Amino acid sequence: MEKIAIASDHAGRELKEDLKEFMASLGVEVLDMGVNDDKSVDYPDYGIPVAERVSKGEVPRGVLVCGTGIGMSILANKFSNVRAALVNDVYTARMAKEHNDANILVIGGRIAGKGLAREMLKTWLETAFEGGRHQKRLDKIREVEKKNGR
Repeated sequence: MEKIAIASDHAGRELKEDLKEFMASLGVEVLDMGVNDDKSVDYPDYGIPVAERVSKGEVPRGVLVCGTGIGMSILANKFSNVRAALVNDVYTARMAKEHNDANILVIGGRIAGKGLAREMLKTWLETAFEGGRHQKRLDKIREVEKKNGR
């Protein structure tokens, strides 16, 4: 069974809780990194632990949720070996995995409803990386990471 880390800020907590239950129903082991109430928090405090675990290979994938998803995606992409993709529809969720091998899915809790978020997550979980010409592009990104000391 695959283990996926998940976290949110206060604006994404309700959606995070729904996605947690949904992943569990699909047989995914979920590592909840918080937040656990609706008090205002700083999203980096919750995104960092997920991005670190994915970066180090401790978990293969992660899910992050904040109000728009923008902050979490910017944060997560500061870590080496992380390819975080902010998605807003099923097509971008599929492309995030198929073409970019995204290992962190980012969703805006104030943007996507629960039904759409579940569809995007399921699509991302079930889609395989296509490789080929896309791998060459990811290799170029890794070279940029190395050049910049990541």
